Amino acid sequence: MPRSLLTLLRRRLFWLTLLLTVWLLCSGQAPVGATALKGGQSLVERLAAFPQWGTKPALPVARGDLVYPDWLRGKWQLTSTLVDLAAPMAPDLVTPGFEGNRAQLGIPVTCPVQFVAAPRGAQRGPLGAVQRLIPAVAGSPQTVADRAFNGLSMARAYLGEVVVQAVKVDPSNPNRQVTLLKGNRQLESTVTARTIEVPGEAEFITVERFQQVFRGGVAIPYFNEVETTTAYRRVADGSAGSGFATRVGADQVTAVYLSPQDPEFLKAQNQPVALYRYRLELVPI
Repeated sequence: MPRSLLTLLRRRLFWLTLLLTVWLLCSGQAPVGATALKGGQSLVERLAAFPQWGTKPALPVARGDLVYPDWLRGKWQLTSTLVDLAAPMAPDLVTPGFEGNRAQLGIPVTCPVQFVAAPRGAQRGPLGAVQRLIPAVAGSPQTVADRAFNGLSMARAYLGEVVVQAVKVDPSNPNRQVTLLKGNRQLESTVTARTIEVPGEAEFITVERFQQVFRGGVAIPYFNEVETTTAYRRVADGSAGSGFATRVGADQVTAVYLSPQDPEFLKAQNQPVALYRYRLELVPI
């Protein structure tokens, strides 16, 4: 792969981090009004405190699929716009490509995404095949993201079809997702912790933390740890029927932490070294 392309991929790893975590996994829904983070802080309060986030919060271990509200079920046109960014530990610690990413401020990126109905306990098809839901337990359907479709759609929207070849979800570990890139390179993302909060019937907040590694070619593998918090809100149209969502808006913050492999890890002391804030809008297709 040409050096210029490798540089582009490294500088835009945070884009893939955002895109893949939006549609990843969670263990289930929490009661309305629940406080999700240990220590008493709610996810609403944490989002409001941007960019003063301090150290990363304690989260439960990630297990199972993320079950979304039913008002997210269907096909959508997603528009994602970077609206703010911060480097809390600058100038001592700044992630690669942070300053260059300022050029993306205010530029919308669009692509199709979809959320589908799945029986409770549904499993995924083989890694490398078209993702197909296989009924495992009878019961009322749940709404989940079509992770392979969404991951591929969004990655190609940011990096292009030539660079992004495929997105695969590991059937033995639904928390692991691999993006295959041009030149026998790949980005592996593994969710390690997550929680959710449901402030009201028309609101849904998720936070997920995962580790990612970029591998391939002669380059040394690049590691980091990322946490993405997304607050979805439904906008309903009463004339179209009760609960029908004409669009969904979201506020999203991606925090980048140094991994233990990074020589500056101890200096960071589990504080985010980069924060990216996005405005998301989903319009039904």
